[in-house]
Amino acid sequence: MTDLSSLSESALLVAFANGDGDAARLLTDRLLPRVLGQATRMLADRAEAEDVAQEAMLRLWRVAPDWRQGEAQVSTWLYRVTANLCTDRLRRRRGNVALDQIAEPEDPSPSATARMQTLSRQRALSDALATLPDRQAQAVALRHLEGLSNPEIAEVMDITVTSVESLTARGKRALAEVLAAQKDALGYQDDT
Repeated sequence: MTDLSSLSESALLVAFANGDGDAARLLTDRLLPRVLGQATRMLADRAEAEDVAQEAMLRLWRVAPDWRQGEAQVSTWLYRVTANLCTDRLRRRRGNVALDQIAEPEDPSPSATARMQTLSRQRALSDALATLPDRQAQAVALRHLEGLSNPEIAEVMDITVTSVESLTARGKRALAEVLAAQKDALGYQDDT
């Protein structure tokens, strides 16, 4: 074994590939502490680092028969394999987050209850508007549902702005009376 100690890592790997067990032990003694150190630094977990180091060394023994001396350094190849194995484990760690640890994404759309309540309110308003005289219902709808200004409504209805103000005021009062009984059912808790 003493004559093997002067051989390069590449030469030791070739000797192992040719059946020399002493070359494998010497190469393991040289490389395993470095591989284990690298894996421990990357993973911060000694048990996982030992698994990675063992896997890296197994891969080295598997490539030994095909190793071409002079193309790459054994330690450089082994460091790359170790880094890749560690990276794979780190990715799996991130991917293995328990489902209860993941925050539920917020849904910007209204809930089913809110949508049902909105539909109920729209239906109730539509029904209440139908009880008003046509001109009042039209003025209220144009003002409060379509968002038109009083002068715009006056132009659409071919009446004066004062008439629009009168129609919308009377229409709102009448709607308030019709809808007052449904206030709680429609989810209105305050006086607005």
